[in-house]
Amino acid sequence: MQNYDAFSHAKTTAKINFDAITEIFTQAHAEGRTSLFEHEVYRVMESIGSETPPQVKLIPRGTRPSDDDLMSIPGEKIVLKIVSPTIVHKTEVGGVRIVEREPSKIRSAWRRMMYEVPEKYARWIERHPDASPAEYAGLSGTALEEAIALDLTGVLLVQFMPPDSDAFGNELIVGIRRTREFGMVLSAGLGGTDAELYAERFKKSQAIVAASTKLTDGESFFSYFRQTISFEKLAGRTRGQERIVSDDQLLECFDACILLANYYSPTNPEAPFIIDEFEINPFAFTDFLMVPLDGLCKFSLPEKATTPRPVAKIKNLLHPDTIGIIGVSASRENFGRIILRNVLAEGYPKEQVRIIRDGCEEIDGVRCIPSIDTDGKLDMLVVAVPAQHIPVVVDEVIEKDAANSVMLIAGGLGETEESYERAQKVIADINKAHESSDGGPVFIGANCMGIVSRPGGYNTWFIPENKFPRNGLGTPRRAALVSQSGAFMLFGLSRYPHLSPNYMISMGNQTDLTLGDMVTYLKDDDNVDVIAVYAEGFNDLDGLAFCRSVREAVMAGKEVVFYKAGRTPEGKSATSGHTASLAGDYMVAESCVRQAGAVVAQTVEQFQDLFVLAETLHSKKVEGNRLGAISGAGFEAVSMADSIDVGTFTMKLAPFSEKAANGFRTLLKEKRLESLVSVSNPMDLTPAGDDELHVEVAKIMLDEPTVDAVVLALTPLSPVMQSLDTEQGDPFSMHNEKSILSRAMELAKQSDKPLVCASDGGMLFEPMREALNEAGIPVFQTADRAVSALARYVQSRLHAKSIRCGGCGIR
Repeated sequence: MQNYDAFSHAKTTAKINFDAITEIFTQAHAEGRTSLFEHEVYRVMESIGSETPPQVKLIPRGTRPSDDDLMSIPGEKIVLKIVSPTIVHKTEVGGVRIVEREPSKIRSAWRRMMYEVPEKYARWIERHPDASPAEYAGLSGTALEEAIALDLTGVLLVQFMPPDSDAFGNELIVGIRRTREFGMVLSAGLGGTDAELYAERFKKSQAIVAASTKLTDGESFFSYFRQTISFEKLAGRTRGQERIVSDDQLLECFDACILLANYYSPTNPEAPFIIDEFEINPFAFTDFLMVPLDGLCKFSLPEKATTPRPVAKIKNLLHPDTIGIIGVSASRENFGRIILRNVLAEGYPKEQVRIIRDGCEEIDGVRCIPSIDTDGKLDMLVVAVPAQHIPVVVDEVIEKDAANSVMLIAGGLGETEESYERAQKVIADINKAHESSDGGPVFIGANCMGIVSRPGGYNTWFIPENKFPRNGLGTPRRAALVSQSGAFMLFGLSRYPHLSPNYMISMGNQTDLTLGDMVTYLKDDDNVDVIAVYAEGFNDLDGLAFCRSVREAVMAGKEVVFYKAGRTPEGKSATSGHTASLAGDYMVAESCVRQAGAVVAQTVEQFQDLFVLAETLHSKKVEGNRLGAISGAGFEAVSMADSIDVGTFTMKLAPFSEKAANGFRTLLKEKRLESLVSVSNPMDLTPAGDDELHVEVAKIMLDEPTVDAVVLALTPLSPVMQSLDTEQGDPFSMHNEKSILSRAMELAKQSDKPLVCASDGGMLFEPMREALNEAGIPVFQTADRAVSALARYVQSRLHAKSIRCGGCGIR
């Protein structure tokens, strides 16, 4: 018999008897089951060190239990529970009863349940056909009741252990779920029969928290759990409540569940079985004992792992020495021809480009070759042919080992029912090629809009230059934008030209290379400090790989901005318990990526705002959450104060030292505004405050030790502000030497703290906003949006800092 401790986390104190648990799974599997009965779940809990599973005894169907059998469980009362491989939520169908511990009353309740439960469950199935077990497909009426009755294993006698309190929030749900994208996930929060209602009504992460078990340990998970209402109730922190469980008990429970999940995990190559779902709902609390009152477990056999992709070959994709293009028309402006012209327009040498086209000498001055392997192995091949031709091209590339990397432009591959089998064949062929000695070529796409690699000197987007000019992007910044949707990337960059990343990578539908692969490569790329990712979905276990790479990027001092589309409906991967509906698919993705260290946006607008801040403020120091705010309009000052709280984090309006306050008073006196402007935070300088006053006040704030960041609202409509794009010398020109633009740019260079601007005005003032953005000063059209975006950005920077220093700092 083996006892494993610290299977994956050095800090754990849990000791788990995995041999005993595996034997439970083995016996159930031998009986043709993929789930455990409740009493078997309690045996698992005993094997992981659970404190107080109740005493139980199974009375099988068809037996004649003696009085001694019925009285074998201690206590004045006893709980009867129906046992069936198909009935999960027993209470709803009369499958749970509490009776006095007398043989006659136990027999009466037992017999009644064996007859009434099939009737009630049949009616429940007829009302909820979508939730019907597959075993009962097509059955109804008497036939359905008979099938349910045959599946009844018996009745479980369970020790009645009344909780210390029946008050709201005094039950806990703890669940493990195998997710397709992130592997094993642990969740915990408010439990009981109303667990879903609590999760729906309370703010995100207040009723329940979730985390990847591969990226957390008991202590870290407990730190997340401490932020929930569930912990507040259990710890006796609400009025009229007393603590009913110790922190150590909760931590040990979480730690043991993490070890259990990581052992029976698809990421453990030695796992004898895989836990698909394991749930205790609820744990009740009796005299400082954690008592599991109901449990379920579903399991499966391990599956064969796929061969890893050669991620290092992404370098050939982003920095190719040679580029081949197939699908270039000699007579019309098709996608291939546009791609060719964009590659050349970016300055990529013609002599390093090949057009794969038989019977043609050259197109646009680029030599044509009859086959992909005519001139030896290509570094990158761009495939711009219709989707139905892709399988043939892929097979040829693999067979002839003709390219290190391949870009599949065509849409429609695998996105329609008709093309699904074609796409699956392509994927199978590519995966088989990865089993070769050098890993074979890597493929990006299909449905890929292309890549702009400014360090690599090329642009393979199929957007004509007159629709998106080469000069439409500003000075390259040390960032990468990775997007599953090419249109999302194109539209965003068109609206925000000051977003100017070194790499703009359209992933398409991840036929081969995944989001996790790309972040794995970019975290080590010397051209990148910031990685922004727009995701629509992850491939199998790629969410976990993505989070691991995010954590490594953050540890290396980089920033990751993340937005995931498709947030509803949640919990589509739910199997049988409450866990999936509580910690739904989007919540799991958001929680895991945030815990890995990324800043997670809730909307497209937030994503763009946070990307702007990360690009421009990466080199600035973020030491805390104390804000200095400046405006020239009263409503802006109020809106900034109202925007410091973003739900999960709050900026603080910084106090000022006497030295700073005296500096403000001196400035106001010089400008004859001492009777109009009070020293406060936010500071309303009124429309009479000129360019110099705005910037000098900001300078004092940035120099103040009590201030960590400053938001400066520029008030461009003020009659004394130089904010127009007019000739230098005009009294309102932003090009004047002493204008707010010139002064703000100089101030941003001098300070190592974040300076964020707001410029509330129409298109007349767009040139000033663009000039500030181009100079690396993030500017927003409204002050409240500037403060909200900065608050979320500061939160992420402080969280990343806490990760790097092992938990210190603000979480």
